[in-house]
Amino acid sequence: MTEMSAVALVNGMAAGEIAPPDVLERCLKTIRSLNPQVNAVVTLAEERARAEAVAAGQAVARGDPTGPLHGLPILIKDNTPTAGIRTTFGAPLMAEHVPAEDAAVVIRLRRAGAVVVGKTNTPEFAAGANTVNRVFGATRNPWNLDLSPSGSSGGAAAAVATGMVPLAQGTDYGCSVRMPAAFCGVVGLRPTPGLIPNAPTPLPWDFGSVHGPLARSAEDAALMIDAMTGLDPDWPVSVAPTWDSALAVVQASQSPHGLRLAYVPDVARIGVEPEIDRVCRAALDRLARAGAVVDDLDLDLSEGRAAYQSLRAARMVAVHHKRLDRLDEIGANLAGNIRQGMAVTALDLAAAHDVQTRLWHRVRAVLGRYDFLVTPMSPVEPFPVSQNFPDRIGEQTLTHYVDWIAPAFLITMVSLPAGSVPAGLSRSGLPVGLQIVGRRLSDPHVLALAKHVQALNPIGWPPLVTPRPAA
Repeated sequence: MTEMSAVALVNGMAAGEIAPPDVLERCLKTIRSLNPQVNAVVTLAEERARAEAVAAGQAVARGDPTGPLHGLPILIKDNTPTAGIRTTFGAPLMAEHVPAEDAAVVIRLRRAGAVVVGKTNTPEFAAGANTVNRVFGATRNPWNLDLSPSGSSGGAAAAVATGMVPLAQGTDYGCSVRMPAAFCGVVGLRPTPGLIPNAPTPLPWDFGSVHGPLARSAEDAALMIDAMTGLDPDWPVSVAPTWDSALAVVQASQSPHGLRLAYVPDVARIGVEPEIDRVCRAALDRLARAGAVVDDLDLDLSEGRAAYQSLRAARMVAVHHKRLDRLDEIGANLAGNIRQGMAVTALDLAAAHDVQTRLWHRVRAVLGRYDFLVTPMSPVEPFPVSQNFPDRIGEQTLTHYVDWIAPAFLITMVSLPAGSVPAGLSRSGLPVGLQIVGRRLSDPHVLALAKHVQALNPIGWPPLVTPRPAA
């Protein structure tokens, strides 16, 4: 049952063929079996989830209307408030924090019928692309337990990859849904900013951080997006989706034939490991044989790297300004970013926004000629979990813990939807992600292309779950 897709599970439960409590118990059994090795799930709400699963089954039996996620177990990232369920943000400062209210996205997921099983691990205040914190320790990659699942939604991606739940919610600012999806061999989407309300963020006008789905297939990600998106008149930058059903769009897409794809192997000019490029090109070759038009493109967005550092550092000060007197209690990565932000000047920000505008027009021009911009999601294969960040790509030395995620954060800067989909396995048996960037509000079409990439490049389950836990 934990191998089934979210779409199949929801359909089976709606038809009365599968009991929601049975699905939940299988998920809990998988969590008990695999989580001690992976450390993806940090807080469980078992009894509450059981009560919700029973109620979901009773609703079906009565013939009540059901939502798109009715009875489906999901996990919520530990930086997203959940009423009555501990939410630590991976931070010692918040280790015993239990919110009184759900975040807006959690309210939407619950209204769609989802059963919240618990919380997934994240680095401290979601700052970092390796999921390690001083509250719960490190999450490990299910493809190789010595390696990182990336971050900051590393717990969510690892949980989905191992079948602990069919869907998990994550957040993405620099790369935090997309890179864990790539490292763990699942699908992740950074939606168009504004589609999903971010309440209770301290920066309601911010377009940087967004909520997004992590799923084992593009169809499942679309199912979750349908439950998360929608106009919110109480949210100051809310945007209405331009589609009725993302899932319907993905399911209706029968072929990549005729799609125009621009492939840029190194959009950030930081280098890319040859094996990563090889796997991505092989996936694109298969798309081309299926009828897509694939062109190599020389697109340089590297001037955005320094600009992003200024924008990110200033944002860290805005988010954490009430904690400035407690910086000594915050980890080195985040505290360093906050101190960097306090040195950013108005002229620095003006220059950074000028660069951001130039990048937007540059990418917009590409997407005027092509349907999608495609890049390697990560320039490197998964690195040791004991390592803070990759410090070298080929001959290029990286000095900051976010340098290596530039192919992701440069897309964040232009506020476009972007997904990560498995493109295949490297020679070392590790998943390689392909980043698909679409026009604004083309989110379902990004997932439709991801569906075809998956179909042409299946990677199977991680070794950790082969064989699957006994029933």
